[in-house]
Amino acid sequence: MSEKHPQLEDDAKEKISLLIEHRLPWLVVGLLGGIGLTLISSGFEEVLVKNIGLAYFIPVIVYMADAVGTQTETVFVRNLAKKQATFSTYLIKELLLGLSLGLLFGLLIGVFAFFAFKSVSIALTVGVSMFATMSVAPVIALIVPALLQKEHTDPAIGAGPFTTVIQDFVSLVVYFFIASIILLH
Repeated sequence: MSEKHPQLEDDAKEKISLLIEHRLPWLVVGLLGGIGLTLISSGFEEVLVKNIGLAYFIPVIVYMADAVGTQTETVFVRNLAKKQATFSTYLIKELLLGLSLGLLFGLLIGVFAFFAFKSVSIALTVGVSMFATMSVAPVIALIVPALLQKEHTDPAIGAGPFTTVIQDFVSLVVYFFIASIILLH
């Protein structure tokens, strides 16, 4: 009984039409996810109206979570291809890494937010949100490629766009949830 492995992309050898065919579905998922995120964001208008300064931090909260997740995903997918990846080992290390980086960057952005906006509530919202989103990002970045690999789909193609949509969703919901708790109560 032979084990089925995903067909790995080789951009240097494949025709553009085949590359588009393989990538397009994942990018459509990203577009639909982005539209969904726009709708979710509009549902938190009350929070943003109460303190418009929160809107300025959305890009950095989302970006930092995506960045730490992308680093984890890239290393994990590379090692999956080399058959050097053990999910449980990566999970423990990346969870600890996410918690550590989340704490560091949460403190940094929280201090910046306090001095920039002279607001404890904005600083607390931004700092806690950065900690939470950066802590969970590596876990998401491991789960998605592992599931794609298990389903015999090339994680190098699908993991990036799909993980980004999930991470952006989690980041925005966490940010607005924390902001709602701190600012509306």
